[in-house]
Amino acid sequence: MVFPYGSLDTLALISAVGYSFFLFLGGVKMDVSMITRTGKKAGVIAVLSFVIPILVGFPSAVLLETKLAPILGDEIKNLHVVSITHGLTSFIVIAWLLNDLKIINSELGRLAITSAMVSDMLNMTFGIFLNAGDQYKEDHTGALLNIASLAVFVIVALVLRPALFWVVSRTPKGRPVKDVYIYAIILMVLLFGLLTSTWNRSFFLGPLIFGLVVPEGPPLGTALLTKLECFVSWFLLPLFVTTCVMKVDLSLDYGFLLVIVNAILVLLMFLAKVLACLVPALYCKMPLYDAFALSLILSTKGVLEMAFYSVLYDDKIISERTYGIMAISVLLIASVVPISVRFLYDPSRKYAGYQTRNILSLKPNAELKILACIHKPNHINVVINLLDLFCPRAENPIFVFALHLIEMIGRSSPIFICHQIQRKDISGSKSSYSENVILAFDLYQHENIGAVTVNSFTAVSPANLMHEDICTLALDKLTSFILLPFHRKWSIDGSIEAEDNNLRALNCSVLERAPCSVGILVSRGRQLGMSLCRVAMIFQGGNDDREALALAKRAAKDSRNFVVVYHLIANDYDSGLSKWDIMLDSLVMKEVKNIEPGVENVIYREMAAESGPQTNILRAMVDAYDYIIVGRRHGINSPHTIGLTEWTEFSELGVIGDLLASSDFKGRASILVVQQQQVSKWGS
Repeated sequence: MVFPYGSLDTLALISAVGYSFFLFLGGVKMDVSMITRTGKKAGVIAVLSFVIPILVGFPSAVLLETKLAPILGDEIKNLHVVSITHGLTSFIVIAWLLNDLKIINSELGRLAITSAMVSDMLNMTFGIFLNAGDQYKEDHTGALLNIASLAVFVIVALVLRPALFWVVSRTPKGRPVKDVYIYAIILMVLLFGLLTSTWNRSFFLGPLIFGLVVPEGPPLGTALLTKLECFVSWFLLPLFVTTCVMKVDLSLDYGFLLVIVNAILVLLMFLAKVLACLVPALYCKMPLYDAFALSLILSTKGVLEMAFYSVLYDDKIISERTYGIMAISVLLIASVVPISVRFLYDPSRKYAGYQTRNILSLKPNAELKILACIHKPNHINVVINLLDLFCPRAENPIFVFALHLIEMIGRSSPIFICHQIQRKDISGSKSSYSENVILAFDLYQHENIGAVTVNSFTAVSPANLMHEDICTLALDKLTSFILLPFHRKWSIDGSIEAEDNNLRALNCSVLERAPCSVGILVSRGRQLGMSLCRVAMIFQGGNDDREALALAKRAAKDSRNFVVVYHLIANDYDSGLSKWDIMLDSLVMKEVKNIEPGVENVIYREMAAESGPQTNILRAMVDAYDYIIVGRRHGINSPHTIGLTEWTEFSELGVIGDLLASSDFKGRASILVVQQQQVSKWGS
């Protein structure tokens, strides 16, 4: 026996404490202020998904109780309570599911999480008043005392929240919260549970409400999650689910009629929930598959529903057989819904490249739309310096969408802020996520009035899902180019100072899904204030090299940029390109070869590459130029680089880009690796 006789009470106590902390952490992650920013679509879906199942399920349950009570007796007593429980929408369960499916910051995920939060708040309010109403029928004084005690509880919570913000204010920026505060909060979780128990409320209600009081996100919410989440989510919570399932006795004779009655009620509630979400979603012109996936997500069940049924069984409100059937129904729904949603919804489908969005296809002097991604403070100046390379002028303008990406820690709901819409006094805002980014890009726009337009955004989302924010914004704003910083940072002496593998994974994900061209900037710390910028472009052929050449041509429009185009030509080798690519290459190179008289800042050089990429020439480039632009040339087997492919460390840079960015090539040149827009496999 895994759990010997006599250990179940201890196990139940430990698991109950674990579930209390799970609810507490769920409350910590919830940003209740999102309710005030809920859109009409999410609000309507939330209200209907709450009201319709109750209107359908409650009368049906009462009817079944009335008609079948003479046959089934106490087995279907309080079936109406089961119907209400099965109609709940749990924010914590849905947030867990969306994280598991890796779609929490997708358009569908944001809609689902907002709808779930509103619906969950309606559930809690309805449950409190329903419970008070039931008690009022039995004991007027007891019900009034419960309402009064709940009011006292809310007042205490309102007093505690400013105190917790005081803890946040006492914590220096970038420093962890003191352990004494963390331990005090952990103790208060248990005290709040005991407090609600003394008022004849569920022990679990106290930790949940206290979790809602704690400020989400860093530093306090993040510190609590760092200390508790791993142990609670991966040990105590599975233990709690185990104790719930252990109460199910499959050896009982459930009876065909009882199973059918409960199955009908569960199916009826599930369908009512699905339709209540599906109809308004379709009315809002959401695609059918997406609407159906949203309906399934909001109809899913999980650990909270299992806990509800366990409490109902422990309090003798439902029978052992009914509890067994409900527990199995929760397990079935929790298993089927994720599989169905994965089949129905693929957020990357919308990035399919049906429309050409790259620099090469832009008309002369057309506005160039660039999505510039910022992760860390040192990226700001690096990106702004590179933007000057795009030659912003009144007759040759650029539109920059500056996206500050922040990893989501200590909260369940991703945030996406457009600072043009939610414009506030940044200098006086203590809660600004991206103050330095906004100010730097606003200053850049001010210095280039008429030539540069800037819109700033902030996205707070999980590190492994940030590519969704980038690709969605690029798609919505019709950008032609996404600029990504490389994951390595070099010190002044050329040594590697820092490396961020999460950033590298993000760059690779964007390259796979991007709806436009992409550039990865490997910054070597170009000196500021230089009046002349020396740029080298290495051309071998192919889509990516043509896109890189288009960027170099744009840089050459500024006489302060000195551009040298190196055309590597393979002698007696197969170039690895199709005849169509070779023809396109010759067309784009004509303009560079036939330089107009008087143009002194552009030089064309042909280089015969008879034996590899001629590393000596490349090594000289990193000291002679400020920027080197190369194409990624993904999927092209070239005789110039075929011997280096197996030695490539970072495939996202291509062979030449990886060689130039290696630690062996110490120089001052920053490398820009370009990939032209691709028609993704999801669009085929």
